[in-house]
Amino acid sequence: MSSPEDVLRLKQLKETEPIQAAWDNWISTREALRETTALLDDPELRSMASEEYAVLTQSLTDIVKKTFPRILVPPSRTAHLSALMELKSGVGGSEASLFLEEMLRMYLRLAQESRWKAKVVASNRLDVGGVKDAVVEVKGLGAYDALQWESGVHRVQRVPATEQSGRVHTSAVAVVILPLIEKSDAEKEELYSMDDVKIEVMRARGAGGQHVNKTESAVRLTHIPSGITVAMQDERSQHQNRRRAFQVLASRLMQVKLRREMEARRASRRNLVQGADRSDKIRTYNYPQERVTDHRIGLSLMNLTSMMEGDGLQDFIAALKRDHEETQMEDMLLEE
Repeated sequence: MSSPEDVLRLKQLKETEPIQAAWDNWISTREALRETTALLDDPELRSMASEEYAVLTQSLTDIVKKTFPRILVPPSRTAHLSALMELKSGVGGSEASLFLEEMLRMYLRLAQESRWKAKVVASNRLDVGGVKDAVVEVKGLGAYDALQWESGVHRVQRVPATEQSGRVHTSAVAVVILPLIEKSDAEKEELYSMDDVKIEVMRARGAGGQHVNKTESAVRLTHIPSGITVAMQDERSQHQNRRRAFQVLASRLMQVKLRREMEARRASRRNLVQGADRSDKIRTYNYPQERVTDHRIGLSLMNLTSMMEGDGLQDFIAALKRDHEETQMEDMLLEE
């Protein structure tokens, strides 16, 4: 059986593997470039060496500008979390609801391609077509980290099927992405510190035969920060009552924690989307021009059809992730 020190050592070794791999790649590429540079003076090999020189130079540049910065960014603390996605139609009436339905299909296809398990847990479909709002659970490693960039208002510009004059209409859909907290995740949380728990022992009272009042078997716990009190005397020994009391205390504190997390998610939802109007837009889907623009990073791609199929969305998620990592690196440098 491995000791805690061995486990920690293995964990640290695993974390350094990407750094070692990047460094080895840098060394081998630099050596290949040095050998290729020497061939540039050979008239017979100059043409082939020039092409190889350009490729290797670009590889070294990519390692310096992309690979090294990426592996220096601290690992995500939410990488294991799944996601809860909420979609709500905004300005645009029935056209917004029709677009929401298409966005819902887009996210479900993305989940399938990413091998996540997606399930629509609630939806409000309209008789005239479209979906007014929906809630989707997306379960899988990396789901929250990837989808978190979708929070905000998505604006669509297109000619509705019912529009006779061919005029382009603008409508909006609000998307909110929240971390999906599983029971197993909650159990891993530290719910209290022993320094915050006052422990009292006393004689049990009430029916119980000769055992009652002869030994101090009853236990009362008081969680000082919250004021929660648990008294247990039903078990036969102080040890058993103590164990049961701490079990009950943990359950009550978990209930408080979950309630607070729910309130925090509601507050987060209000902060993320104050209203589904055009001023809060993060992305625009322009159908007449087959163009999608993410306004946060100024990226425009002519891939609207691919986007709505779920494939093109990966391009924006990757770009937003890179932008986030670059921001993290800048913050780290400023802290230094």
